[in-house]
Amino acid sequence: MKKIIFTLIVILITLSCKKDAQPIAQDIIDDAIEVAGGNIIAKSIIDFDFRAIHYKAIRDNGEFQLEREFLDSINVVKDVYTNNSFTRFINNNAVVLEDTMAVKYTNSVNSVHYFSVLPYGLNDPAVNKTYLEKVTINRTEYHKVKITFNKEGGGKDYEDVFVYWINTGTNKTAFIAYSYITDGGGMRFREAYNERYVNGIRFVDYNNYKPIDKDVDLLDLASLFEKGELKLLSKIEIKNIVVE
Repeated sequence: MKKIIFTLIVILITLSCKKDAQPIAQDIIDDAIEVAGGNIIAKSIIDFDFRAIHYKAIRDNGEFQLEREFLDSINVVKDVYTNNSFTRFINNNAVVLEDTMAVKYTNSVNSVHYFSVLPYGLNDPAVNKTYLEKVTINRTEYHKVKITFNKEGGGKDYEDVFVYWINTGTNKTAFIAYSYITDGGGMRFREAYNERYVNGIRFVDYNNYKPIDKDVDLLDLASLFEKGELKLLSKIEIKNIVVE
């Protein structure tokens, strides 16, 4: 009899621990990447247009070539960023750039491609994930996950901090906030809309907001959004998407 009682106590304790256990940030991000088409993104060719510039991403399980092409006043400019290099072409001729300009253009190309397929990329080795809490925004429940980056491998903007709100039912990323220190620093809050799937990959556009008060906490931006206390700056829209 004592053995049966002891077994029941162990089972009850185990069930209680499972009930109270905090969700694991890694699992949440894995699910969010999967529902966004992560396995397809990993080996794909994606073309799209953003603000009159054409972008192309060629990914092959860790190897990548990220491009942008646009027409300036008289020339066709094409930037090509790979795992190993950055090259600018003007009218199909490679040009020599100062290191500072190469870094600037690299970051510019990478940032657009990075945001276009989020949360893909959050399993890079330099990414740190921390589960914060479950929250409700406009009567919908979300996992709130904080993202930081290691200095080694985290890129020029490794000190940036991101927060993701991921729907607990669908595993889809609905909101993203981030703080940055370049260009004087600041914060942004992005609300996903216009969801569509192209050949298995989820794409969204964003309403791009900033806080009216510069002294607010990054973690509080969703609450301010719900109260209507953020200022809409722009819309982040990608068009003419083609996935191979």
